[in-house]
Formats: sequence, C-alpha cells, structure tokens
Amino acid sequence: MKNSFTNTSYKIPIKYHFIFWISYFVINFIRWGSYYEDYWYSFKSNIVTVTLGMLLAYFHVYFLLPKLLFKKKQISYVFFFLGALVVFYIVRTELIFLFINDNVWPESQTPQKAYAFNHILVVFLIGIYDVALATTIKLTAGWVFDRKRIENLQAMQLKTELQFLKAQIQPHFFFNTLNNLYALTLERSKQAPEVVLKLSEIMEYILYDAKEPKVKLLNEIIYIQNYIDLERLRYGNRLSVEVTMQGNIEDHMITPLLFLPFIENCFKHGAIENNELNVLIAFEVTQKNVLNFSVINNYNVGTQNKKKHGIGNENVLRRLELLYRDKFSLVIKTEKQNYIVKLSIQL
Repeated sequence: MKNSFTNTSYKIPIKYHFIFWISYFVINFIRWGSYYEDYWYSFKSNIVTVTLGMLLAYFHVYFLLPKLLFKKKQISYVFFFLGALVVFYIVRTELIFLFINDNVWPESQTPQKAYAFNHILVVFLIGIYDVALATTIKLTAGWVFDRKRIENLQAMQLKTELQFLKAQIQPHFFFNTLNNLYALTLERSKQAPEVVLKLSEIMEYILYDAKEPKVKLLNEIIYIQNYIDLERLRYGNRLSVEVTMQGNIEDHMITPLLFLPFIENCFKHGAIENNELNVLIAFEVTQKNVLNFSVINNYNVGTQNKKKHGIGNENVLRRLELLYRDKFSLVIKTEKQNYIVKLSIQL
C-alpha cells in the first residue's frame, strides 16, 4: 500500500478547486486593495499573480510530486522546480510590467527594478508560498481519504473474519449434534423425533437470530438450554445440568454463539462412559453491566491427553479479541478433576 503522504490518487472535486482559488483571490484582492487604496489595481494585479500561482501549484502537485519527488528523482525535482520558479518570475514580471504597472514592486519602500536580486527573491518566495499552500491542502486531503479508506477496509476485514469465525461454529455444532442423532437412530430410540424437533428450533435460531451482530442475552440462554436438552436426551440420567441466572438478564444484548463452544466441550470431554456428567452453568449481570459467565464440569482425564482438533476455544477467543478488545477476561483451568471456564465481558 502506498504511504498516505505520497498518495496523489485522490481527486478533490472540481467545485472545491473553484471555491479555494476564488476565496484566495478575494482575500488577496481585499488585502492589497486596502493596502494600496486602489481596488482596481489590486483586482488587475491579483488576476495575474493568483492565476500564475495556481498554475505553478498545479504543476508542482500533479507533475513534480508524483513524477519526480515520489519516485525518488530528487535532483530532477529540484531542477524542474527551480526552472518552474524562473518561468513563474519572468511571466509574472512581464505581464505586470506590460499590462498593469511600470513599477513591478510597488510594495517596496524604495524603487526597485525588475530582475534585481531582491525582486527575484521576493517573487520566488511568493511562488513557493502558493506551492506550499496548495501542496499542503492536497496531501492533507489525500491523507484523510487514505485514513478513511483504511478504516473502511479494516472494518470490512473485521466483519468478514467475524462472519467466518461464526460460520465455523455452526458446522462444528451441527456435526456433533448429527453424530448424537445418528447414535440414537442406531439404537432405534423413540427420542430421535424429539431430537429432530429440538435441532430444527436451534437451526431456526442460528439462521435468523444469530446472523445479527447482537442478540438478546435471554434468547442466547434459551438457545443454550435447547442444546442441553438435546444432550440430556442422549445422556439420560447420567447427566446433571444446573443453569443459574442472576441480575438484569432481560435488558442486555450479547454477541451470538459465544458460550456454546465452552458448553460443547463439557459433553465432548466431560465424562467417562457410564459415569455421571455434572455441569454447572451460571450467568450473572452485575450492577456495573459486567456479564460473568462460568461453566464447571467434571472431566475425563484421559481425554485431556488426546490430541484435540476442535476449533471451539480458539474460535471464541479470537472473536472476543476482535469484538471486545480489552473489555473481557477469560480464564480456563482445571481444578480437582473439574474443568472451569470463567468469562467476564463489559457489556
């Protein structure tokens, strides 16, 4: 990507060029008309000086900068810029002398001749001032445009990455659920139709509600409860799940599908076959609008030593970093054969 200060690709709308140069002319016309107490002379003089200053500025901005200076041709840049100043001086001096006034430098306290050192120096400085003013405006406008473009690209990239991360969760979840349903059909379980019904409710939530950037926290909890009901059908009496809610749950919004991967892990790595699985899930919204989420389950030590290829925890962590930056804390630990996840988010 080009450096913002060397970007001249941004085109300032024509109307702003007219507004700037007309304003510049009017200011100089009033200033020097008041100084000389001769507004007609000031008008004629500024027609020449402002027009030539504008041409010099455009030559610098649209040719010397992009064609020479930004391509690191410094010697050529200096040569052509000095040449442009010489042409600017000669044309300006001759036009004023021929059409406006014999005295080409009436501002001087003493009579001055054209092509004298002092006069050349002053006109050069006037030309440099016009160039510096126009160049500053052009580069500033280009920088602002670039910053806005970069921010839009970053926002688009963030949105795309978040959509990708959220899309990863859905196949992951459905893959696990369909495995559960497959196991029930092999057993010819009467619970299979109920699983299909629950799964359809979850799909409806994901397809219609979870596509939004934020959902009601209460709806997310209901969605989690539906998922737990699916697992309860599979585990039966071997599963004990307790979900608690504290605080003002109803009035808050949350990014969808943040908590499910942690809860999925409870069932994926939680219990040895034929043993009980105990899960404690808590949602609390404090008076400072901090959401504290925790999930604790007894886990199978053997599964912790196996290679994991899941995407759940890493996915959620990345989404948290993108969405909440430094407004969250996540702690995952094991303690006395309990797997503990604690997540706090500033709502």
